[in-house]
Amino acid sequence: MIEIYLFLAFILVAAIIAIEIKDLLAAVISLGAVGFAVAIVFILVQAPDLAIVQIVIEVLTVVIFVAVILRTTHVDETIGKKLSGTHIFSIVLYAVFAILFLVVIFRSFQEMPDFGNPIMKVASEYIRLGLPHTGGANIVADVILDFRALDTLGEATVLFTAVIGVVALMRKSGRKK
Repeated sequence: MIEIYLFLAFILVAAIIAIEIKDLLAAVISLGAVGFAVAIVFILVQAPDLAIVQIVIEVLTVVIFVAVILRTTHVDETIGKKLSGTHIFSIVLYAVFAILFLVVIFRSFQEMPDFGNPIMKVASEYIRLGLPHTGGANIVADVILDFRALDTLGEATVLFTAVIGVVALMRKSGRKK
C-alpha cells in the first residue's frame, strides 16, 4: 500500500513541475510521467485493463503534444507575468480542490479491502459460471466478451477514438499550407 502513496506523491510533484516549468517540451515529458505513474498505480490496484488503456492514451497524447510543440514555440510566454485577482482566485480554488481531492483519496484507500480476497471471489464465480453460462471453452474470452462485454466495448471505443484523433491531426492530405 505504501507504493501507491509514493506514486501518488510522484504524480503530484510531476504535475506541479508540468504546470510550473517554462519549457513546454519538458512540461510534456513531466505530464507523460504523470500518465505513466497513473498506469503503474492501476497495475498496483490490479486493474491491468485500465493500465493498458492509460498507457496507449498517454503515448498518443505525448506524441501529439510533442508534434504540436515542435511545430510551434518551445517556451511558455505566460509564466512569470504579474498575477491578477482572477489568477489568485484560480490558484486558491485549485488549492482547495487539491486538498479535497487528497482527503477523498486518503479515505478511499483506507476503506479499500484487501485486494486478493475480492478478486478471488469474482474469479471463482467466473470459473464456475464460465462454461455453463457462455458455452465457451476459453474462460478468458468468456470473461472479456460476455461477463465484461460493456467494459471491453468502452475500452475499445476509447482506443478507437484516440487512434482516429491522432490520424485526423497528423494527416497531410487536405491540410492547407
